[in-house]
Amino acid sequence: MEQKKAAEALAAENGRRRMVAEKEKKGLGIADVLLIGILLAAGAVLKFFVGSVINFGMKPNFIIAMYCLTILLIKPGIVEAAIIGLLSGAICQFFPGQPYINFVSEFLGAAAMCLLIRIPVNTGRVPVKTMFCTFFSTLVSGFSFIGVMYLMYYTGFDITPTPLAIFMAIIFGTAAINAVIVQVLYIPLKIALKKQ
Repeated sequence: MEQKKAAEALAAENGRRRMVAEKEKKGLGIADVLLIGILLAAGAVLKFFVGSVINFGMKPNFIIAMYCLTILLIKPGIVEAAIIGLLSGAICQFFPGQPYINFVSEFLGAAAMCLLIRIPVNTGRVPVKTMFCTFFSTLVSGFSFIGVMYLMYYTGFDITPTPLAIFMAIIFGTAAINAVIVQVLYIPLKIALKKQ
């Protein structure tokens, strides 16, 4: 009986320590900020080189894959995730395309990723949650991009929207590719960075 009480007391103490440690970890550490920078730079390089081969008026955006991967690895709060999205939108401004729309689309995509990874999903041995979250976050980003672009077009802005069928092919294609990229990179990076 005493051993059971001691074990329960030890478990309660460990739980309290874990809660204190989680409360103390507010904001992003230096390692997290460096990881964000490295992965977003990798996304920019992918976007540049693949985008120079595939360009139908809109290039696939692999920066989305990298901020999804970043959010999976560091598990930021919604505010930090939104900042990651805005940084991603700022990086997109260096590439040809419709200016400023990426600020909205990447902000919403990063926020969606942050919220999606918090949904408890028991998938057994196959970690499909990573692919699911990335796929749908890419769709959120892509569809919000289309929505803002067409809204600007119909309200009189001087932009020429790409035909919707081409957008759909690129958005779903990019979502599928991003889901695979993140799935392939997530576990090795998680192990290398010793993330829980």
